[in-house]
Amino acid sequence: MSDENLQPVFQIQRVYLKDMSLEQPNSPSIFLEQEAPSIEVSLDVGAESIAEGIYESTVTITVTAKVKDKVAFLVEGKQAGIFEARNIPAEQMDPLLGIGCPNIIYPYLRANIADVISRAGFPPVHLAEINFEAFYQQRQAAMAQAAAAPAQ
Repeated sequence: MSDENLQPVFQIQRVYLKDMSLEQPNSPSIFLEQEAPSIEVSLDVGAESIAEGIYESTVTITVTAKVKDKVAFLVEGKQAGIFEARNIPAEQMDPLLGIGCPNIIYPYLRANIADVISRAGFPPVHLAEINFEAFYQQRQAAMAQAAAAPAQ
């Protein structure tokens, strides 16, 4: 059979929680604070080939909650998925791994982070939906800009 006759394959092999950490450096005194915490969220995505046609995609979220200048909690979670992707055109692989796979993984991570925060004794933080296509395009633009910048 020639390559033209091969059908594209994309399958989820497994979705799993790769890493989760919780820090509460100011407990228990932070529970006495009346002021609502300010929340900062950072996001990162990654992907790597782990075998022929098999890829691991990851989404990492860090949530930091502060009351005034004290950290109430810091949660970092990394959700991963193993995906089979075969006979996908080369120009479509990067967007698939940078947009499609994170869209599948993120709801699991969002639920896990909300669960850990509520189990830590705080009201759950409900993370907003993420437009991974826009995030991907921002990263591509930043990488292109960095590549175009003269070395110093």
